[in-house]
Amino acid sequence: MQTSLIRHARKALAALATLAWLGGHAIPARAEDARPVRLIVPTQPGSQADAVARALSQPLGKQLGQSVVVENIAGAGGVPGTQQIVRAPKDGSTLGLISSNHVINPFIYKSLPYDALKDITPITVIGTLPLVLVVNPAVGAHNPKELIALLQAKPGELNYGSSGNGTVLHLAGQLFASEAKVDIRHVPYKGAGNYTTDLIGGQVQIGFLTVQAVLPLLKAGKLRAIAVSTAQRVPALPEVPTLAESGLPRYSFDAWLAIVGPAGMPKAAVQDLQSKIQATLQEREVQEHLAAQGLVVTATGADAAVPFFKRELDKHARIVRQAGATLN
Repeated sequence: MQTSLIRHARKALAALATLAWLGGHAIPARAEDARPVRLIVPTQPGSQADAVARALSQPLGKQLGQSVVVENIAGAGGVPGTQQIVRAPKDGSTLGLISSNHVINPFIYKSLPYDALKDITPITVIGTLPLVLVVNPAVGAHNPKELIALLQAKPGELNYGSSGNGTVLHLAGQLFASEAKVDIRHVPYKGAGNYTTDLIGGQVQIGFLTVQAVLPLLKAGKLRAIAVSTAQRVPALPEVPTLAESGLPRYSFDAWLAIVGPAGMPKAAVQDLQSKIQATLQEREVQEHLAAQGLVVTATGADAAVPFFKRELDKHARIVRQAGATLN
């Protein structure tokens, strides 16, 4: 009897010791018990940003130990969706996957319900989306120098299209016209679909498209690639020169995607998120999927993301002023 009592006493003491230890240590939550992370995408389903978000959601969820749910809040250039991001709790339960539109909107809208820099916490710039300067095959130019010479010889006679005023494709064309010192008329469309159709049909002769959108059209001979917008050549189109190496040394323009949270997130939480996102981006299947989207992965750290946003705001302020773009 005494031996039994001693044995029970020892078990009780061991249980108390375990409870005391747990009192000073966090117990990791099981994935199935953890609440999901909202990943807000301020564009419509099927957009390139949406495709990237969905490619990341499941593997990122495994890294975080909780599910990641993609939520599209589209419209008004991404403003309503971004508003939801900046108003979210600062605990990492809501993140946003935003695009270059974020640094364009402050200059094309007369007012925004948030500050594009002060009201977010940049976590990582996932990567860039190079653009391709293309022409309808009827245009008598096969390289940047020939195109610039043609535009200089016919000022105001040729059109370049875009997916709308103030969009990335509009500003890429505006920067080209400014750097090349040519007069070319801008024709805005409501979305990339109609614009691309008219570019193929010759209603507009020149424009920029993403690598993903343009590759099948180049292979089918429906469009001709003139140059890429980035400072370096694009792996998917190694034979296509950059505008920078073709007489416009200051030209460098691309779209990009980044993951952000609301302002005021704890630094340790931001660093942990960035580390897990970076690990996700290193997975082979994720890399293959993003490469198919034409994305050049950068996965910058949070410290590098902040100055990146500042530089992008300064650059787009200048280009929007040149374009005279406004939406309200």
